[in-house]
Amino acid sequence: MTSDTMYDAIGGEPTFRKLVRGFYAQVPDDDILGPMYPEDDMSGAEDRLFWFLCQYWGGPRTYQEKRGNPMLRKRHFPFEIDSAAAFRWLELMQRSLDQIDAETINDEQRAAIWNHMERVAYMMINKDD
Repeated sequence: MTSDTMYDAIGGEPTFRKLVRGFYAQVPDDDILGPMYPEDDMSGAEDRLFWFLCQYWGGPRTYQEKRGNPMLRKRHFPFEIDSAAAFRWLELMQRSLDQIDAETINDEQRAAIWNHMERVAYMMINKDD
């Protein structure tokens, strides 16, 4: 079976939800990223990342409908993001991605997702080290 989008190819909403939940489960205890999230309940941030990733990879356009254009760099500008923060974001995201089995995301798909994660993380840097 071939799928038109990465979203469909890797299982759609359940896979992206697992990826995002796995990431945000690590954030509250993280010494770098945790303080960037003042809310005790991270469900809003979790939803926004989930919507963004689903939309980016060809799923529902919920992010666009609820938030407008992504403008990721502008939306993250209020937060001081240096290379250590970008690297930590990638570490936590890698751990979460590693929890998704090879039957769900094959090596080629994993590489494409990871390439996107790296580009986004480094694009968010707005503070010199």
